[in-house]
Amino acid sequence: MTAEETRQHLVEVRTHLEDELLPFWLKRGVDEECGGFLTYFDRNGNPTGESVKTLLCQARMIFSYSLAHRRGYGNGAFLERARQGVQFVIRHFWDETHGGWFWTAQRDGTPLNRKKIVYGHSFVIYAFAQFHRACGDAAALEWACRTFDLLQARAADVLHGGYYEFFEEDWRHTPPGVYGGDRKSLDVHMHLMEAFTNLFAASGHHIHRGRAREVLDLIYSRMLHPEHGIGMAQFTPDFHPLRAIIFKNVWGSDRDVDEPEGRPLDNTSYGHNVELGWLTTWAVDVLGLDPADYYPKVRRLYEHCMEYGIDRELGGVWCEGPHAGPARERNKEFWQQAETLVGMLDGVQRFGDLHFWEAYRNVHRFVFDHVINHRVGEWYALLEPDNRVIWDYLGHAWKINYHTVRSMIECSERLAVLEEAAGSG
Repeated sequence: MTAEETRQHLVEVRTHLEDELLPFWLKRGVDEECGGFLTYFDRNGNPTGESVKTLLCQARMIFSYSLAHRRGYGNGAFLERARQGVQFVIRHFWDETHGGWFWTAQRDGTPLNRKKIVYGHSFVIYAFAQFHRACGDAAALEWACRTFDLLQARAADVLHGGYYEFFEEDWRHTPPGVYGGDRKSLDVHMHLMEAFTNLFAASGHHIHRGRAREVLDLIYSRMLHPEHGIGMAQFTPDFHPLRAIIFKNVWGSDRDVDEPEGRPLDNTSYGHNVELGWLTTWAVDVLGLDPADYYPKVRRLYEHCMEYGIDRELGGVWCEGPHAGPARERNKEFWQQAETLVGMLDGVQRFGDLHFWEAYRNVHRFVFDHVINHRVGEWYALLEPDNRVIWDYLGHAWKINYHTVRSMIECSERLAVLEEAAGSG
């Protein structure tokens, strides 16, 4: 790992970020007619005509634009895009009767799916806190705090810990099974931890720090495999592992499950594990926790991905596999590549192990050669094991700029630090 090699990767990341990815989202996304964001784009970056607006993607767009502004991009243009998104979400997604945020809306903001889904609420907190950090907007922070308080009152499980995730419009629990009323997930709790940590960074309130740490410790004590230390996907309310199913009325895009009972119990997501890892080390920094309590667990997450998830022949990281053994689902999904890039660089920085650099270099080359549509600027959604594109859209109800922009900003900053260290060493 030389300074020159690190610099080459840094130049490639920055060129993509500044000349392709951010310009893509500078030109697209904002709904000039109705407000908020349009998120459906084909492989050429053209709008597909679909216009349903999901709370999740509206919030994630706010986050990404706010992050880009905070990190010095756009000369204010990204902040203004985020600002109108905040205004649209407050105006159209907030339920004045029961409290909370609706899940989907028509293009003009008329609510469609009025359920209260905690995943979406976590990203409102995350995004509004980020917007406040970008510009100091007091109202955005107030809404983030209000949403946090609502989750404590409506969704927190005071008996078993953690949070229930699926509710009807009036906050009654949804039915069990595919409607999610009887399940908890690692994914949602990871993003709650992420949201609460960012809220603490914005507010400085001890209750936000306490809840962030509480969820972080819950994940590591109840939601990782006790032997292998890697993520399990879904659970009963008292945290007995369940086979992971696809929920109805939730995700805008997901891979099929071959069996109606769900994915095998002996199954883990490399992308979620690595994302959890680097979000954990970030949370340790923000919350002022003892790294010794978390770093060994994070290293296990990274090493498992490196051992079983990396395609050493054709490049990239596969989707899923058993707790110990070769990958089972070998498609390659865009967001798992994005998170693995950040996680492997985090591994180099936190642990000084150049095996993580080898994994980064592998996934970096795969992403830049196969996943990014350089002509247009964004990333394809899903590729075959042989690196052929399966899903070629660049934007969807489920895929916008949250993973890609955040990854490239994180990689740019981390590579700059590593280049300086390599040069001085």
